[in-house]
Amino acid sequence: MRTHPLGDAALLAELGTRLDTALNTRAIALAAALKKRRDVRQAIAGYASVTVHFDPDQTTHDALAAAIKRLASKRPPMSEPGRLHRIPVVYDGPDMEAVAATLGLPPAKIAEIHARPIYRVFLIGFVPGWAYLGPLPEELELPRRHVPRTKVPAGSVAIAGRQSGIYPLSTSGGWHLIGRTSVKLFLPDSDPPCLFRAGDRVKFFAARE
Repeated sequence: MRTHPLGDAALLAELGTRLDTALNTRAIALAAALKKRRDVRQAIAGYASVTVHFDPDQTTHDALAAAIKRLASKRPPMSEPGRLHRIPVVYDGPDMEAVAATLGLPPAKIAEIHARPIYRVFLIGFVPGWAYLGPLPEELELPRRHVPRTKVPAGSVAIAGRQSGIYPLSTSGGWHLIGRTSVKLFLPDSDPPCLFRAGDRVKFFAARE
């Protein structure tokens, strides 16, 4: 457990460095506990860390860091599993053939492997509604594209590293596009506007056009 100052009124609490569901659970629980403190303005969980914005009139870096270490040493309360979202995917993405050639697997096998796990929503970021999902099976691990696209269609299902994701908006992106879904992830007129929340679970399944 390490803490690092981030300017005059924020700090970063690191619980680890791995892409790990248990560490992410601890980070989410720590952020929830910190949000209850009067001297904390905001606590945002990452993969295995929490960014904490605090009121410098009520506490200091050192005092808050000590409090965070005490909270982090406690076993997080048992939480209910995150909501399960079933997402239909048409596995005909523009990168599917290239991914298949690189991995030495037929497209149908890539679709099968991609749809096998129940993914965890580690965090929301990048653009509104984007969820970092993982862990992706090792068989599909690939670095990001050497040349990112300037425009990726909304609904594109992608992979990179040990993660998967769905582009909620038409935006630039460097992940490998293996499919598409009709599910809307960013709903600006809803409260909350994002379909996924950190800690949720996602199960992909192959669908026809």
